[in-house]
Amino acid sequence: RHNRIIRSMPRSWAIPQNRDRPKSMSEATGQFPASQTTTSKEELRVVRRRAPFKTWLYMVGLLLMLFSATLLPPIAVAWWYDGYGVVLPFAEALGATLGLGLLCWLPVYRFKIDLRNRDGFILVVAFWVLSSLLGALPFVLSDQPQIRFVDAVFETVSGLTTTGASVLVELDEMPKAILYYRAQLHFLGGIGIVVLAVALLPMLGIGGMQLYRASTPGPMKDEKLTPRITETAKNLWYIYVGLNFLCFLAYWAAGMSPFDAICYSFTTIALGGLAPHDASIGHFQNPLFEWITVLFMLVAMVNFALYFLAWRARSLKAVFRDAEFRFCMKVVGGIVAVASLHLYLDGASWWDAVHLGAFQGISIITGTGLTTAGYPAHEIWPAFVPLLLLLSSFFGGCVGSTCGGIKAIRFLLLYKQSVREARMLIRPSAQIAVKLGDQPVPDRVMQAVWAFYFLYIFNYCGFSLALAGPGVDLVTSFGPVAACLNNMGVGLGATASGFSVLNDTATWLMSLAMLIGRLEIFPLLLLFLPDFWK
Repeated sequence: RHNRIIRSMPRSWAIPQNRDRPKSMSEATGQFPASQTTTSKEELRVVRRRAPFKTWLYMVGLLLMLFSATLLPPIAVAWWYDGYGVVLPFAEALGATLGLGLLCWLPVYRFKIDLRNRDGFILVVAFWVLSSLLGALPFVLSDQPQIRFVDAVFETVSGLTTTGASVLVELDEMPKAILYYRAQLHFLGGIGIVVLAVALLPMLGIGGMQLYRASTPGPMKDEKLTPRITETAKNLWYIYVGLNFLCFLAYWAAGMSPFDAICYSFTTIALGGLAPHDASIGHFQNPLFEWITVLFMLVAMVNFALYFLAWRARSLKAVFRDAEFRFCMKVVGGIVAVASLHLYLDGASWWDAVHLGAFQGISIITGTGLTTAGYPAHEIWPAFVPLLLLLSSFFGGCVGSTCGGIKAIRFLLLYKQSVREARMLIRPSAQIAVKLGDQPVPDRVMQAVWAFYFLYIFNYCGFSLALAGPGVDLVTSFGPVAACLNNMGVGLGATASGFSVLNDTATWLMSLAMLIGRLEIFPLLLLFLPDFWK
C-alpha cells in the first residue's frame, strides 16, 4: 500500500532512497495532507476483526435478493393459470424479500469483505432460517389455502429441505401457482440455493469456499471436482438442472401433462415428496409413471460428483467403481427384496409385490416420500413393511446427492470400523487401517463420523421424547420425527395422512428437526459453542 501511494505522490514529496528511509509518511514529508493519510497493516487487521457483522449483512442481503428472484416463476404461473388474485400474494412476498435484502445490503455495499469459515456457517444457518420465514409469505397472504403462519413455515421448510411432509389438504382444488411453488421449493433446496450462490459470488469478488463447506453434506467436505470452487458449484448445478430436464421429458413423453411433469420432475430429482395431488403419484394409477420415478430416484441418490467424473472421462466406470455406490446399491437391493418378499408372503401377487416393494422401498429409503394408494395404512400394508422402510430411511443414499438420512458412506465407514475393532480383539498389536476403496481413511474423518452418528441418534431420541411428552402415542411420536429428521416426509400413526394433526409446539419442533436434518446438525450446533464466538 505504501509503494502505491509513493508512486502517486508529486516529485517534490520524493522520499530519499537510502538506508535511513523513514518508516512512515509523516516522517518522509514532515507535513502530509489529510487526504493522503494511510492505514498500517495492523490497523487493517483491526478493522477486519471489528466488521464481521457488516460481512454478514452484505452476504445475507445478496442471498435474499437472489432468493426474491425465485418468486418470478410462480408469478408467471399464477398469471397464466389463476389470475390476478393469486399473483398478488407472490408479488407482495417478492417485494418484502427484495426490500429486506436491499435494506441489509445497501448500507454496506461498498464494504470489502473476506469470508472466513465461521462466516460461512453463520450465513448458511441465517439464510436457511430467513428463507424459511420469508418463503412462507405466499402461503400466509394467499386466500387459498388459508393457513396459519406456523403451518406456512412448516410447509416452506418441508419444501426447502426436500422433506415432503405437508399440512395441506385438498391439493387438487388449489391454484396452480401454489402447487408449482411447493415443487419449486424442492428444486431450490435440492442442490441448495447456497451452492448456486457460491457459483455467483466470485463475479462479485467474493470467495465461496466457506459457504460450500458449510452447506455441503457428508464427511468429506473439502473435496473439490475442480481447482476452483466456483467451477465445482457450477458443474454440480448444471448436472442437477440437466437431470431435472431429462426427468421432465420422460414424464411428458409417458403421457403426463407439462405442468404435472414439471412438478413431479422437481420433486423426484430433489428426492422431495410435495406432489400436486392428494394421492401423490398414485393419483394417476399408471405403473409407467411409477417406474420412471423409480429410475430417476435411483439416479438422484447417487453422488453428483460421480456424474461429473463420468462426463469428463466419457465413461461410467467412475460411478461403478465407487465403493459407496456399490455398497448403497447392495443395501437398497436387499431392503427392497425383503419388503417385496414379505408382501408376496402376505398374499400379494409376485408382480404387485415387486412393483410396490420397489417403488415404495426406494421412495422411503431415498427420502423422496412419494406414495402409492394405501401406503402406509396397516389394513392394506402389513405392519412389518412400513416399519422396515421407516428404519431404512435413516440409511438415505450417497453423500453428495439430494437425499436425507445419515448417508451410505457413514454406514460403510462404521461397518468397516466395527470389523476393524473385531479383528483388533484377535490381534491387539496389528496395524489395521480402515480403507475406502484403496485409500486409507484418516482418523479425523472417522472421529467426525462417530460424532455425527451419536448426535443424529441423540437428536432423534430427544425430538421423539418431546412429542411423546404431551401424551402422543409412541407410533405417532417416533414416526414423524424419523420422517422430518431424515427429510423423508411420510409419517406413521396419526400423521400417516398428513401432519396437520400436530399441535403448534410439535409443528415448530418438526420444522426445526427438518432444518437439523438438512444441515446435518453441525452448522446449527456450532452456534451454541462458546469457542465458536471467540
